[in-house]
Amino acid sequence: MERDVVPFIVNGQPVRTGRSFPVINPATEERIAEVANADRASVEAALAAARDAFPGWAATPIAERRAIMDRCCAVLEREKERLVDLLVAETGKPYDTAAYGLSCLVGSLRFFSEEAQRVSQEVIPDPMGRFLHYLLRQPLGVVVGLLAWNYPLLNLGYKLGPVLASGCTAVIKPSRHTPLATLAAVELLAEAGVPAGVVNVITCDDHRVSNALLESRIPSLITMIGSTEAGVEVMATAATSIKRFSLELGGNAPAIVYPDADLTDAAIRIVNLKFSNAGQVCVAPNRCFVHAKVYEEFLSLAAERAGAITLGSGKGPMPMMGPLMTAEARDAALELVRESLDAGAKLVCGGRKPEQPARGYFMEPTILRDVRPEMRVARQEIFGPILAVIPFDDEQDLLAMANDTEHGLAAFVFTSDLSTALRAAEGLQAGSVCINEPHFGIHLPHAGQKQSGVGMDRSCHSLEEYLTVKRVSIRK
Repeated sequence: MERDVVPFIVNGQPVRTGRSFPVINPATEERIAEVANADRASVEAALAAARDAFPGWAATPIAERRAIMDRCCAVLEREKERLVDLLVAETGKPYDTAAYGLSCLVGSLRFFSEEAQRVSQEVIPDPMGRFLHYLLRQPLGVVVGLLAWNYPLLNLGYKLGPVLASGCTAVIKPSRHTPLATLAAVELLAEAGVPAGVVNVITCDDHRVSNALLESRIPSLITMIGSTEAGVEVMATAATSIKRFSLELGGNAPAIVYPDADLTDAAIRIVNLKFSNAGQVCVAPNRCFVHAKVYEEFLSLAAERAGAITLGSGKGPMPMMGPLMTAEARDAALELVRESLDAGAKLVCGGRKPEQPARGYFMEPTILRDVRPEMRVARQEIFGPILAVIPFDDEQDLLAMANDTEHGLAAFVFTSDLSTALRAAEGLQAGSVCINEPHFGIHLPHAGQKQSGVGMDRSCHSLEEYLTVKRVSIRK
């Protein structure tokens, strides 16, 4: 029945269109909800609502916006269990991983609400002393935010934090696979005092409809998280008017283990990050370069750590790994393993669909050894639970191999030698380089090089994406 369909949100109101699409729990393969399927008229209404709400929200004092964002955080934390349960149901994640996503959303709102108060309006000296020059930073306009399905609430925080703090308004489109937690979270914003039209959410399963968001001349900024291929398509579709882009795209991160590294620690950290979220992480280490002197020992330690991972969803003992998002994604990952083995790689562990859980799009944590850099498993973003381990013995060629990819999102280095670490950090072509421990935070810039994107998420620097810079000169 129509009343059982989850509506999307336009101008603070629930909207249904008479059409819907299903949301599937990837851990059970069960249909858990029907969500309203937007049409072009709905998209145009959402854009108009954001446009009309912009002047009022942009004029709201920063202190008032911060107070509203603080109330948003309180409401979201009050509803933690409901939001996390929705996230577990639509993603199949372990409970702890889903709860982390909500904490990132709240943390992003808090960070940007504070950071907006520190936006500088600097004065520029005049060489002749005739003028007072200063820079005025103002809200940019309407933002279209396209969210990925791997971390729905974390991704929402990356967009919602700077949107609200800067004084912009937004139309958010979550992935068709994972719209439920996003809709529930945005619905709560009205209770916290966010005016109608400031944040709108469109849900649909037809890219021809969502393309209307991109083709419109209303948005000033298109921001998204997704694959490189999707990013290229988004930029081409949106090129109907001058817009800014902030796109966090695909990754093919190298992890480098030098012979002087703490092998146990390196193996644990690499395996933990690789199999977090079933490998569906943009910064996950896809290619693990290990020095020949410690190759066998590292493989043994990594296999031991991977063997401790259980498969499941929701609450349970950690470390736990959930399913891939779709059957197609799981089958593609299994085919990639078969192709790699046929090409000469060897299986250390995993590589199969498990007997238990019997349902769901699960795959065993998989480690491949003796992978060669030219194999497809080392050339593309895997986005699945496969770690490709490559031996090396020539450190001079190592960075060239690590950089031999079109992507440049993240890289990881394990060594006890400071000079080695600094050389690697300088030479690796990636937006983030982590030495001896993967570390990411809302206060740290997150951006890609090469084909891994343009613009930036997180940190005070990303707030600049949502602001205009106006030069004002006053004759004395």
